[in-house]
Amino acid sequence: MESSSSLLHHSYLSYFNPPKLRKPSLSYPSMQKFRNRKPTRICSNKMYVPGFGEASPEAKAAKHLHDFFTYVAVRIVSAQLESYNPEAYMELREFLDTNSVSDGDKFCAALMRRSSRHMKLALRILEVRSAYCKNDFEWDNLQRLAFKNVDRSNTKLMREYVLETSHVETDPDK
Repeated sequence: MESSSSLLHHSYLSYFNPPKLRKPSLSYPSMQKFRNRKPTRICSNKMYVPGFGEASPEAKAAKHLHDFFTYVAVRIVSAQLESYNPEAYMELREFLDTNSVSDGDKFCAALMRRSSRHMKLALRILEVRSAYCKNDFEWDNLQRLAFKNVDRSNTKLMREYVLETSHVETDPDK
């Protein structure tokens, strides 16, 4: 982090040095080299999003995706077990009946601690979750679909509002 002296701009020196003295303040000897610099401002072209505390909206979205990847992994493992290990499939289904997948890590931790057979299922889910996230999830497609859905939804809502407020008769055939 920068020191407090590097955060001050030379225009603040007039406060520390009355106009008749105009000598650099002894408390800020390094300010002389900053006289010709403009103040440094932290500037970002991104929107400030209040109300997220420590995490950014992207961090919140990542957490939701993380839990979603667990859900997808459970579905994949469940489908695999159904065809080649019906007993393990039934155990997983029974566990799903009593435990929610809404928090992926909590779900996997509970599954690991149930029994040694459940531990193997949990490890398989963790493997599939990681592989799906890294290799199979189409990140570019996610971005494209998100943009498309936001644009489509905004257009629809604006169109509905204009039609509602303008009292224009619409032809049902169009």
